[in-house]
Amino acid sequence: MKWITREKPKIDRIACPWLIKRFIDDEAEFFYVPFEEVLPQSKALDAIPFDVPDVEFTHYDDRCTFDYFIEKYKITDKAVHIMAAIVRGADTDRHDMASQASGLWAISAGLAHNMTDDYVLLEAGFVIYDALYSWAKFLQQEKHTQSPFEHLLLDVFRTYLNQKANRKNTPPAWAEELKNIIQDQIDTNLTLSLKEIAQNLDVHPSYLSREFSKYFEDLSFGEYIRKLRIEKAIQLMQTPQYSLTEIAYLTGFSDQSHFTRIFKQQIGKSPSLFRKNLLKSHSDTRS
Repeated sequence: MKWITREKPKIDRIACPWLIKRFIDDEAEFFYVPFEEVLPQSKALDAIPFDVPDVEFTHYDDRCTFDYFIEKYKITDKAVHIMAAIVRGADTDRHDMASQASGLWAISAGLAHNMTDDYVLLEAGFVIYDALYSWAKFLQQEKHTQSPFEHLLLDVFRTYLNQKANRKNTPPAWAEELKNIIQDQIDTNLTLSLKEIAQNLDVHPSYLSREFSKYFEDLSFGEYIRKLRIEKAIQLMQTPQYSLTEIAYLTGFSDQSHFTRIFKQQIGKSPSLFRKNLLKSHSDTRS
């Protein structure tokens, strides 16, 4: 089957070809032409026009062309029906229809702005809609905060926030527990921020930030994590077993340059110079 529609697609004219290829005809061909050429070219190419006025495959009432394809071809896949509300909301500027609609519009508009070749845009769009389908089918209940460590951190904060009484001069149990958790997990890349925690707990980030620093050496969450990473790095530097690149990785830094910058900020020397002096000191002690 051949299909033809208007040039410069964004939502429906990408979503519909994806639906056709994945559920109707995997050998379908698509043509994008200027608006005034759609109907004449459809006859010349023997292609079915879609998403233009006065053709079968178009908008009806508050539904978009994607909806009509689903109805016409009796597509019953639940994930596709979940996608339909998102596509409809994005295509008709009714972002209240699905929380993901505004995101789909933003990505689609940005993609169309960056790619002027409609066929390259179509290929990229298929990646987007394949991902959206996978989310709708398998990942709807998945949350960004998923790792056991992240859940553990949130549980600790929830315990603290639910306490009705707070002892003023004694560090609360949650602070000690949180300290132990962080220490146990310092070898991993801790990406959870206080802002993310605050969003999950529905409290203001500045409140959590203030409470955290009270019990963690007057340091912010990020500062405290970096301090522990540097302390761990110094421990690893005491043996030539690991290279500086490996130490940066083992202590959760994104790369060696990031590790070097933070190390110099906190210690006042580069990791290589510090390690050289450290190993020399150990050698002098042994002799």
